[in-house]
Amino acid sequence: MMNTYQEARDWIEGLIPFGIRPGLQRMEQLLDKLDHPERRLKFIHVAGTNGKGSVCAYLTSTLIQGGYDVGTFTSPYITKFTNRFQYNGQDIEEETLLQLSNELRPHVEEIAATDLGSPTMFEVSTALAILFFARVTYPDYVVWETGLGGRMDVTNVVNPVISVITNVGHDHMDILGNSLADIAREKAGIIKSGVPVVSTADQPEVREIIRETASAKKSTLYLIGEQFHETGLTVGPEEQSFSFVGLFRTIDPVTITLTGAHQRKNAALALMTLEVLRQYYALVIDDEDLVKGMRHASWPGRMEMITSNPRILLDGAHNPEGAQALAAALKETHPYKKLRLMMGMLANKNHQDTLRHILPLVDTLVVTEPDFRKKMAAPELASLVAEMKGQFEFELIVEPDWELALQRLREATETDDLGVVTGTLYLISDVRARLLNITDTEKGW
Repeated sequence: MMNTYQEARDWIEGLIPFGIRPGLQRMEQLLDKLDHPERRLKFIHVAGTNGKGSVCAYLTSTLIQGGYDVGTFTSPYITKFTNRFQYNGQDIEEETLLQLSNELRPHVEEIAATDLGSPTMFEVSTALAILFFARVTYPDYVVWETGLGGRMDVTNVVNPVISVITNVGHDHMDILGNSLADIAREKAGIIKSGVPVVSTADQPEVREIIRETASAKKSTLYLIGEQFHETGLTVGPEEQSFSFVGLFRTIDPVTITLTGAHQRKNAALALMTLEVLRQYYALVIDDEDLVKGMRHASWPGRMEMITSNPRILLDGAHNPEGAQALAAALKETHPYKKLRLMMGMLANKNHQDTLRHILPLVDTLVVTEPDFRKKMAAPELASLVAEMKGQFEFELIVEPDWELALQRLREATETDDLGVVTGTLYLISDVRARLLNITDTEKGW
């Protein structure tokens, strides 16, 4: 029996060495032992390479604004482990997490003793989320983000009311496959028979795979550029607006405070998802609440202006598509004289393609290391940068200690400059806590 939240968290994090093990058998057994609480919930299942968190934020904010009770399950967390399990935008209580962990533990240990081996940290977190929603809070909808991929992802044990696929890009290729087509097949694995699918995937081969999967499952598909469209109207450093044209109606203008053209796509994806629910599942949200909910949505660590003097922007662009979106947003939205950028990465990523989008813009690049077990050493990242530096003119600073690196960044960023911290969310999480003086932080995963 565990007596404190800290013990419960230590137990769950103690399962990390079991890693990411594809397959849903352990998860299905666990839910079987719990009498399938997931069957009582209405899930909106969100998969994709980038933009999942933002889409979840738009959906959660707008549903709450419309008067619905909403559960949200996301990962990794930015400040504290409890961020992953939210009800109406509030974290799970530590005491509740402890109680649910005590309920889960004997079942987890029973499965660990079989040939299947121990459920992983993510499997236990997912089961905990299901218990929190099905037995404690009873939300009208659960906004349900996949961990990794889709088809074999642990979250795929649920049967949602709608499936949402953001984009498909180059990430986790060590697990999901080497080509975009392979990754697309994994993401399309969340499509269930007869359940509608909404997607903003834009590459032709990816759209084809999503189309084929939806057709095979007899699921109605809503694709950006076909069944719905967005057109940018105004762009500013604080907010932007766009016109949304869907199959059922036009909503114009919609204003959001997350910046970058990619965020308009994410917002349009959330809107189309809500439109399908409105049309076929009797979801009722007044237009006024719809517009207010979209405007109020925020997502920490994504294009987030964290301090104004000096101006420091945080953006967890940790793969090529994320870096491309960041570069486009910097050009479109944030005026600056010099760009000072700090970056820390994990060791398992394809960094050349990420750097390709960033290096042409920077005047100073500070290379550092996240405080995390899978970090890439700063000198190693710096040598990749040096190989590519040829055609660009910028100052390169290598500072493995992220706190000293942040200090260097802040000193270098003058009044008309823009400081940006980017790379893995594990780095973003620590920098954000430091700049906002948040003391109650835990390491995300």
